[in-house]
Amino acid sequence: MVTSETKNIAAFLVDLDGTLLGRDEKIAPRVEEAIRQLSKRLPVCIATGREPGDALSFARQLGLTTPQICDNGALILDPTTGDELWSAPLGQGNAQDVVDALLSRDVPILATHPGGTVTSPDEISSWNVTRVSTIDVVESLADELIAQFEAHPELQAAKAYLPYNGLWAVNFTAKGVTKGTAAKRLGRILDCEPVDMIAAGDSYNDLPMFEACGLSIAMMEAPDELKALADYIAPSVDDDGLVVAVEEFVLPRIT
Repeated sequence: MVTSETKNIAAFLVDLDGTLLGRDEKIAPRVEEAIRQLSKRLPVCIATGREPGDALSFARQLGLTTPQICDNGALILDPTTGDELWSAPLGQGNAQDVVDALLSRDVPILATHPGGTVTSPDEISSWNVTRVSTIDVVESLADELIAQFEAHPELQAAKAYLPYNGLWAVNFTAKGVTKGTAAKRLGRILDCEPVDMIAAGDSYNDLPMFEACGLSIAMMEAPDELKALADYIAPSVDDDGLVVAVEEFVLPRIT
């Protein structure tokens, strides 16, 4: 959380899994209506570790036209056209380092490159990869993977809880590229400062976004590290907590 006083709310950044999406990987009707109404008054941007297809699909479901963040901050897209507005590629050597490490552990691979998102290195037509992830792993393995690359000079990793199955994802991006980085880049696109944004999230990969934005909302299930940075703790995602957060915390600041 940025300590500077936030005077004008310029955008609302919201995580997907565990924040906007429930355990069924769907947006609850009340949450959808709340975000649709909010987006009429304020730019709303999904900020997710997921691949572009998911970010675009949910943005379009909500009728959002603001640039959307995916690949854990490595890619910003125009939801109306799907065009790339900004990206931070891993670099071929770095991407291959991650893929090799994941292959050696026999875990799922998701890689985003200009041709789309693939689950096998053989499907990558261009190594201009923005993000490599593994999903559905136990937390101990997620921590091992993060530790394995902790000293890597050009890579970083962040883990995210997956409410739909109780397992974890690990997202690998270029060094210094996070949801916080993307929030700053989004500010340039929208001609505003991150200190004038509100962020909402529920997991470790949301920490940099909370640190970059002026105000932040943590979901009830969020880890203590995230709650410690938050200005507001929302009820559980199971109880449509984002609706309460919008009504009690966001709307009063833009009226």
